[in-house]
Amino acid sequence: HRDLENRRDSKKMRDMDPLENIILKNCPVLEPLPTNIKAQLNKLDGVKAVLFDVYGTLVISGSGDVGTATAIDTEEALTQALVVSGFEGDLEKAGVIGKQMLKEQILAWHQAGREAGADFPEVEITKVWLKIIETLCNTETLRGRNHGIEKIRRLALEYECRVNPVHPMPGCLEILDQLKQRNFPLGIVSNAQFYTPLIFSAFFEKNLEEIGFDPECCIWSFRELKAKPSADLFPKAGKFLKKNHGVELSETVYVGNDMLNDVYTAQQAGCKTVLFAGDKRSLRMRETDERCAKIKPDAVITSLDQLSGII
Repeated sequence: HRDLENRRDSKKMRDMDPLENIILKNCPVLEPLPTNIKAQLNKLDGVKAVLFDVYGTLVISGSGDVGTATAIDTEEALTQALVVSGFEGDLEKAGVIGKQMLKEQILAWHQAGREAGADFPEVEITKVWLKIIETLCNTETLRGRNHGIEKIRRLALEYECRVNPVHPMPGCLEILDQLKQRNFPLGIVSNAQFYTPLIFSAFFEKNLEEIGFDPECCIWSFRELKAKPSADLFPKAGKFLKKNHGVELSETVYVGNDMLNDVYTAQQAGCKTVLFAGDKRSLRMRETDERCAKIKPDAVITSLDQLSGII
């Protein structure tokens, strides 16, 4: 944490990505909350590549997931985000109305996605916010027209950081560096939005490729317009693992905190699985979901540093 605070201070002294700056300014230090799960450090043989989830695994998530769609008391957060993003008008009213509009827009987007054939549709949050701001301007709740895309992206991130602050999971950078040094191809399969990759560069001053990830093996739900537990995400990661590294999904381990989205879906695609049970906020055991009733992860870890000893 001391190292991260030093990075935070140094970044304020130099020109940096404005969106990264928003993350650093609005996301305080977070500590994982212990779970009552015991580690099961089974050795995993034959692993040649590692895929990760982000929220709740590599990153502590204040809401336990991508927070925009799941946060509850958000009127004040939206009003604050509108203020700092430079919007004008009746901002308190916009906060109240906008919260409800956000829910409605996400539901409508999901419905349209299902009608188009997506098994688990995902939103592209910039377009959702653009529609909301256009409506608030047309009803004169907000003043002005034709707000630029960068302003909309700032609003989306300012709001997200308020309802879902994030912080690197203890040991995140260290385990990724160890795996990189051991020449494991690394990738991500995550429910995410445009700001998710920025979390890494904001806190670590390195982009994902510099950290050790193969960008083509990083599959983001907002780009695919499908979210886990969609059956389509892992095969796409597998396509590039095979193409770029000669590795099959059966030779790949996936690390995540959700028994449905992560363990079940990765197993269905042929991966070995490790359940990360290191933070109570985000651990999802899914005990009442019949899809998870008869499955078990290949191993369970309660801290990221345990991963290096089992693969």
